[in-house]
Amino acid sequence: MLWMAGFHACFDLNHFGLIAPQNFYADPLWTWQRTAIVSLFLFAAGAGQSAAVLQPIGRFWRRWGQIAGCALLVSAGSWFMFPGSWISFGVLHGMAVMLLLLRALQRVPASTLLGLALVALVAPWLWNHSFFDTRWTWWVGLVTHKPPTEDFVPVLPWLGVMLAGFVAGRWLQLHRPQTWQGPVPRGAGPLLKLSRWPLSFYMLHQPILIGLVMLYQFAQNL
Repeated sequence: MLWMAGFHACFDLNHFGLIAPQNFYADPLWTWQRTAIVSLFLFAAGAGQSAAVLQPIGRFWRRWGQIAGCALLVSAGSWFMFPGSWISFGVLHGMAVMLLLLRALQRVPASTLLGLALVALVAPWLWNHSFFDTRWTWWVGLVTHKPPTEDFVPVLPWLGVMLAGFVAGRWLQLHRPQTWQGPVPRGAGPLLKLSRWPLSFYMLHQPILIGLVMLYQFAQNL
């Protein structure tokens, strides 16, 4: 979460021309960071679901509704800032769909889930088609080129990361339960509190960062 905030802070500074121009869409320095951040995000979400499936289904649907609602807010906000490349299927949109798929697959054996994860990860590189190059179909992930959007987290290949996280979380519950139940490392208390509000942090950090940058620019012009 902190890495994501730092990445977005750099993006905002670049967008408002406060640092040397950077290409966040092609420079490996930034594209690989984005891939790593999204991978950690979805892997952790999958691992969390290995415990969440033991809770009442009503709690899942409440959380799913929050994620789906926030995804719509992200679309609306990005359309305001980037009307030509607004986000129609970013990380929250992808998570909303992938959580439903994960729930449907939760009772599948771990070996099968890992096989499905591998298929999901390699599918976009093995087969793609121009049919999936429209805003209504690119959510699948089998596109022939990256769509013009500020955030793109399609089901393929990213479902593979979430499935891998789910299998890892389930394995830890069965074989290393102390990993989930052990004491929090010294000094990690603030991070633990932050981790309890990931969706709120995700939704609020960018408006706050952008507001601070705009406030700085306003102060510079006084």
